[in-house]
Amino acid sequence: MNTQRISVLGLGSMGRALASTLLKAGHEVTIWNRTPGKAGDLRARGAREAPSLEEAIETSDLTLACLLDDASVRETLTPAIGKLTGRTLVNLTSGSARQARELAGWLAKNEVRFLAGGIMAVPPAIGTDEAFILYSGPRDLFDHVAPVLASLARPHWVGEDHGYAALYDMGALSGMYGMIAGVSHATALVDAEGGDVGTFIREVLHPWMKQMLPLMFAEPDPGESNAEMQATGLETMISTSQEAGVPGDLTGHLRAALWEMRRAAA
Repeated sequence: MNTQRISVLGLGSMGRALASTLLKAGHEVTIWNRTPGKAGDLRARGAREAPSLEEAIETSDLTLACLLDDASVRETLTPAIGKLTGRTLVNLTSGSARQARELAGWLAKNEVRFLAGGIMAVPPAIGTDEAFILYSGPRDLFDHVAPVLASLARPHWVGEDHGYAALYDMGALSGMYGMIAGVSHATALVDAEGGDVGTFIREVLHPWMKQMLPLMFAEPDPGESNAEMQATGLETMISTSQEAGVPGDLTGHLRAALWEMRRAAA
């Protein structure tokens, strides 16, 4: 194995999972956190806790940042930006596409090689076959560090534009929260009419959603698409919710879908 010296900035639940997985893969890991006192078990497993951010950066060939938000990344890196000159930074902090592009511009002025990332996994999944991480930025840089990043999760490059990893990350999360909104509305509707929510979830909703999920991503068949019929069905769902006294804010996903169906039928 090609052992690398890697620094992880940030020891929240995700940062700790990243550092732990890198240690397990045999890399030399240096850790740093803005608030000290979170590194005990990682140190016991071989990680080195840097006394300063500057030392954490200087110690390693590759630095991973996994902080709270874009503002915390800027605030953290600004005093030590000179130490990053000529080095590689991979930012795995959640943010917007605009923020990633602006960060890339700032780092480029300071001659920092930079990849933006979007983690498509929860902390316990890091290092498993289910996890993958989106990356955007120079393809040659991605190709160079991908073998190291692969120990964390399947690395997936989505384009030269530094904003794309964040864009795709937010898009995927939007899809996830849309599903959560649908489940919340469905269970509220059943509960409002006195139905057995547990039985509904186990015997109806879960198997139904498993059956429908592949169809969400299938190529549409023009011969089977009937936007007017679907719009009518959505109106029925909304009126049913109103009759059951379900709060209107829980029907937001239905109203958005209704708008799209009416637009398609026009």
